[in-house]
Amino acid sequence: MESSAQSVAQGDANLSQAIERLWVRFLPEIKERIAVIQAAADALAAGTPTASRRVAAHAAAHKLAGVLGTFGLTRGTELARELEIDFSSEDGPDPASGKKLAAVAAELRALVESRQSST
Repeated sequence: MESSAQSVAQGDANLSQAIERLWVRFLPEIKERIAVIQAAADALAAGTPTASRRVAAHAAAHKLAGVLGTFGLTRGTELARELEIDFSSEDGPDPASGKKLAAVAAELRALVESRQSST
């Protein structure tokens, strides 16, 4: 029985280490996706949104929503889903929401940075 418990504990440790290696590997992509979203939100707030930025922000948010929970960032998944929905319309988000979207992107960045520092 004791060796079974040790086996499970070792398996958990191995899984945690594998997740940490994946985090380090994908962190640059995660940061780049947040930067894409931030640029689109900033452009929207400045009154200079473009369709290409909206499409890129939508894709980046979709990918982040799918991956952040894997790394224990459930709140990050929620924020990314919110951004994904906001950038999903062909007309894009309401220009008046630019500052709000920039704040959501900033919160997302802060979550990723806090996760980064804990590794």
